[in-house]
Amino acid sequence: MPAGVLIVEDEPEIAELIEFHLSREGMNCSIVHSGRDALAEIRRTPPDLLVLDRMLPDVDGMDVCRRLKSEPSTRSIPIIMVTAKGEDSDVISGIEVGAEDYVVKPFSPRVLVARVTNILRRHDEFLLEDPESSSERVTLFDQRLVIDTARHLVLIDGDDVPLTYTEFSLLRYLASRPGFVRSRDQIISAVHGRSMVLSTRTVDVHVTALRRKLGEFGRCIETVRGVGYRFSDRLPAPMRD
Repeated sequence: MPAGVLIVEDEPEIAELIEFHLSREGMNCSIVHSGRDALAEIRRTPPDLLVLDRMLPDVDGMDVCRRLKSEPSTRSIPIIMVTAKGEDSDVISGIEVGAEDYVVKPFSPRVLVARVTNILRRHDEFLLEDPESSSERVTLFDQRLVIDTARHLVLIDGDDVPLTYTEFSLLRYLASRPGFVRSRDQIISAVHGRSMVLSTRTVDVHVTALRRKLGEFGRCIETVRGVGYRFSDRLPAPMRD
C-alpha cells in the first residue's frame, strides 16, 4: 500500500513541486495550506509522514509539530520540517519540538525525496519487527525503566514518557547494548539508515532532548568525548554544583 504523505505548505508552487516528486516515487500525497487545516486533516486521516512548512498562517509549523508530538495517537508520525529559516538555532528548535529532520529552502527535490524515503523505510522496518524478538522489551534498574518496542512505549516508574520516533529509536539503540560506545555516524545509520545525510550536531540535539525527557535516567546517556555516546546500566550520581 502506498505511503500516505501530508504536505503542509502555504506556497502552492512549492507544495505542488513536493507532491510531484514524491508522487513519482509512488507515494500518495495530500496538500493543505495552513496549520489549522493540517491538524484537522490528521485527525481525520493520519498520514505515514508529514512534510511541514515552519512558517504557516494561523497555527505555525512549530506549534503543529509540538501538538502532534504531545499526543499519544500522533506522536509516532515522522515529521520533516521545511523552511527558509536555516540558522543553527532554527534547526535546533525544530528538532527539539520533535521533528525528525529539517530541510532548508531552497532545497533539492532529490534530497527531500531521499530523506522522506529513508525515514519511511526505517519506520516501516520498526513496525514490522518480530514482536517475539528478545529485544522487544528492555528493562533496566529493577524495572524502573522499561523500553517496550512492540508498543512503542518508554515507561519510567510505570509512567509513560512521550518520545518522538527518533528519540525512541535512539534510546533503544543505545540501551540495547549498555556500555558500548556508539559514534554519531553509527547512531544516524541505526536510526535513519546508511544513506541519510544528517549533521552530527543534529544527533547532539536529539540526545539533549532525550536526556531532558528521561529525567534522572538521562544521566545514563554518557558523552564519550571525540567519539559519541554510550548508555550506562548504572545510574550515575547527580552532578554537584
